[in-house]
Amino acid sequence: MAEFDVIILGAGPGGYVSAIRCAQLGLKTAVVEGRETLGGTCLNVGCIPSKALLNATHHLHEVHENFEQMGLMGSKTTVDWAKMLDYKQDVVNGNTKGIEFLFKKNNVTWLKGWGSIPASGQVKVGDEVHTAKNIVIATGSEASSLPGVTVDEKTVITSTGALTLPAIPKSMVVIGAGVIGLEMGSVYARLGTAVTVVEYLDAITPGMDGEVAKTFQKILTKQGLKFVLGAAVQKVDAGKKGAKVTYKLRKDDSEVTVDADVVLVATGRKPYTAGLGLEALGVEMLPRGQIKTDDHFQTNIKGLYAIGDAITGPMLAHKAEDEGMAVAEIMAGKHGHVNYSVIPGVIYTSPEVASVGATEEQLKETGRAYKVGKFPFMGNARAKAVFQADGFVKLLADAATDRILGAHIIGPGAGDLIHEVCVAMEFGASAQDLALICHAHPTYSEAVREAALACGDGAIHA
Repeated sequence: MAEFDVIILGAGPGGYVSAIRCAQLGLKTAVVEGRETLGGTCLNVGCIPSKALLNATHHLHEVHENFEQMGLMGSKTTVDWAKMLDYKQDVVNGNTKGIEFLFKKNNVTWLKGWGSIPASGQVKVGDEVHTAKNIVIATGSEASSLPGVTVDEKTVITSTGALTLPAIPKSMVVIGAGVIGLEMGSVYARLGTAVTVVEYLDAITPGMDGEVAKTFQKILTKQGLKFVLGAAVQKVDAGKKGAKVTYKLRKDDSEVTVDADVVLVATGRKPYTAGLGLEALGVEMLPRGQIKTDDHFQTNIKGLYAIGDAITGPMLAHKAEDEGMAVAEIMAGKHGHVNYSVIPGVIYTSPEVASVGATEEQLKETGRAYKVGKFPFMGNARAKAVFQADGFVKLLADAATDRILGAHIIGPGAGDLIHEVCVAMEFGASAQDLALICHAHPTYSEAVREAALACGDGAIHA
C-alpha cells in the first residue's frame, strides 16, 4: 500500500494535466489508468487521431480540387488507407509517449490498472489499496447509443470504430449531426464515401449560432454530404454486407429505410463512472449520470473531487484541462478558477467552425440589446489566395457598452482565430478595443478585426 497526497482516476486530458499541476505544486501524486497508454479517449481514440485523418484528407481534397489551379500538374493522388492509418497511429504514439515522459519528469506515479474507491481516502487498483488525502475522478465519458441500435464496432460503429475501419466504405450513414458525426463524416466523404447524415432535430450542430449552422450545412452539402433532418432513427439492422437504417420523419411520421456499408452512431457521449463504487460510497449523482460537485469540484464526500466529462458542462478536453488545473490548485490550498463563459468550441472540418460566448439566439432569449459585426472571408486576401474564402467572422457586442459577448467563426483557421476573441473577452474588452489592434497583413486574423470594425462605423474591406 502506498500513500499519496492525491490519486487521480483517469489519465485523459483532465487527469494527466491535473496530475502534472499537482506535482508542480509539491503534492505527491499518482494516476490510475488501465489503458496501455496514457492520454485517455482524447489522445488514443478521439481528438488526436481524428485530427490526423482530417488533416490527411484535407490535403487529399487540395490535391484533387486546387492543385491544377496553382499550376501543380500531374497524375491524381491515390489513397493507401493502411498507410494513412499508420500515420494516424504514429501521431497518437508520439503524443501518448510524450505524456509518459512528462509523468517521469514531474515524478507522477502511474498506477497501471482499473481503479475503484472502496472507502473515503482509498483507491483500489488490482489487489492493492492505496491511500490519499484527496481523490479526483477524471474518468471521462463513453459513446452513447440509441434504443434499437446495437454497436459492434464493425458495421455499426462509434467514433472509435471509425478510426480503424479495415477499408474505406462505399456508403455510410451517420446518426447525429453533432461535432463527432460531422468531423468523421467529412473525413470519409473526402475519401469518396457516400455519406448521409440523419439528425433528429431540424438543424445541424445543436446549440450553435443559427446563422453559422445554416452556412455550415450549405458548405458541407457542397462537399458531398447529404442531410436528412427532423428524422428519428427507429432501428438499425446489421447484416454480413452492411446495414439497413430505418428512420421516421417527424413532419409526417413516414418511415424510410436506407442501406449503408457502415453506420456511424454519433449521438453524443455519457459520463463513464461504472465500476468506481460510487453508489456504495454514497456519492450524489445528477439525473443524467454526472457526478454532483460544488463550486470547488468537491463531491458530497470530503476529499473526493470530480472533473471533466464526469461532471456537468460541455464535454471538451480543454474544459477538463482547465478544471484539472483548478482542482489541483484548490487541493494545494490555492484559489483555482474556471471561467465557463469563455470556453471556446471548435469543429475541425474544412472550413473549421469555432465559437465562444453567447449566440444570437441566447441573447434574444434573455432580451439583452446587442449589435452584430460581420465580415466575410471573401473580403480577406489571404483566404482567397488559398481557396478558403467561404464563411465569415461574426462578433456580438453589447449595444450600450460595446463589450464583446460572443464570437462565431466559420472559415480557415477558425479554431486558432477564436482565441484572440477569448483573450479579449477574458479581459472585458470592447469590440472597439479589438478593432484598434494592428493585425498583420495578409492574415486570416484581419477578418476578426474587420468584424470588430463592423460593430462600429463599418468594416473597411466589405
